[in-house]
Amino acid sequence: MRPPLAAGAVFAGQMARAYYRDLPTLENQDPSGSFGSPEAPPLTIVFLGDSSVTAPGVEPLDHSWPRQIAMHLATDYHVTAVSVAVGGSKIRDVLNSQLEETLSAEPDIAYISVGSNDALRGTSTARFEADYDRVVGRLQSSVPAVGLSGIGDLGTIPRLPDLARGIARIRARSIDAAIARVSKQYPRAVKSNAWDVMESLFTKESDMFGEDLFHASAEGHLAFSDVGRPVADRLVEIWQGSDRSQARLQIPDTRHQRP
Repeated sequence: MRPPLAAGAVFAGQMARAYYRDLPTLENQDPSGSFGSPEAPPLTIVFLGDSSVTAPGVEPLDHSWPRQIAMHLATDYHVTAVSVAVGGSKIRDVLNSQLEETLSAEPDIAYISVGSNDALRGTSTARFEADYDRVVGRLQSSVPAVGLSGIGDLGTIPRLPDLARGIARIRARSIDAAIARVSKQYPRAVKSNAWDVMESLFTKESDMFGEDLFHASAEGHLAFSDVGRPVADRLVEIWQGSDRSQARLQIPDTRHQRP
C-alpha cells in the first residue's frame, strides 16, 4: 500500500474501534425555540450542520451553544431560532438536505457548523472546500449574514485511540483552513475560532466531553458559546445594514409623541 493509503486504512480501523466501544449513545436534540420579548424587534436565525448543533446529551438544553447565542441576542430582539441540523451530517448532507430548508425559512442570519464528520470520515479537503463554498455562496445570495463555525482540535477527543488523535488533529486543521479560505471569499460571512478553545480548555478540563467521550458536554457547549457570541454580534451588525433589516425594523418612532 502507498503510505497515504496505508495511513488512511489505519485511521479507518482506529475510528471503527472508537465508534464501537462500549460507551453510551447520546440522543440528538432540537435547540429551536423563541427567545426574548415578543415586543422586541424580530430576528430569525437558522442553524445548519451536524451534532455540534443538535447537542447530544447536553442538559439543560439551554446550555447548548445555539441556544446560548439565541439568548444572547434576545437581550435586544425577539429571536426565533430554527435548527435544521442533523447529527452525523457531512457537508454534502448540508448541501443536499439542509440548504433549501434554510433558504425557505428566509432567515436574517444563517449559522453553519459542519466539518468534523468530514474530517473524521475521509472527505478530501478539496471536495469539502468545493461543497462548503457552494453552501456559503447560496446562503449569502439570499441571507443577509452568515456565521461559519470553525473546526476545533479533534485530536482532543478522548474516545479516539492515541494514533487516531494525531491524524484527527491534522485532518481538523486542514478542514478548518478550508473554511477560513471560503470565508475570505464572502464579505458577509464571519468565521469563529473553535480551535483555540478546544486546544486549551478541552485538553485540561475533564468535563468538556459528554458521557460518550466524543461529543461536547454542557460545559463544552458553554465554552463554544463564549467563542460564538462575538461572532453573533458581528452578524447582527451586518444584518442591520441590510435591506431586509431596514424593511423588518420599520417600527414607528413614538418617542416625541405627546402622551
